[in-house]
Amino acid sequence: MEITGLISALVIGLVIGGLGRLVVPGRQQISMVVTLLVGVAAAFVGTLVASLLGVANTSGIDWIELALQVGLAGAGVATLSRKRSRQHA
Repeated sequence: MEITGLISALVIGLVIGGLGRLVVPGRQQISMVVTLLVGVAAAFVGTLVASLLGVANTSGIDWIELALQVGLAGAGVATLSRKRSRQHA
């Protein structure tokens, strides 16, 4: 992977992670770095799932792939936030 690919993955991960935080109601107890990591992982897994479903390569914006990525990021953010809040309770 080249440096531009890595930078692109981080930017996309940040966007996907941020959107994942937005779909989870309430205040999340995780840092932005963890949100970035969740977003990067969700972007990769969402792309893999979209490829398996045959919806990864469409003309225009890949709305189904984006929805999968954001949904996975939201699930990841919610899960980690819940675990973190239990540790501090």
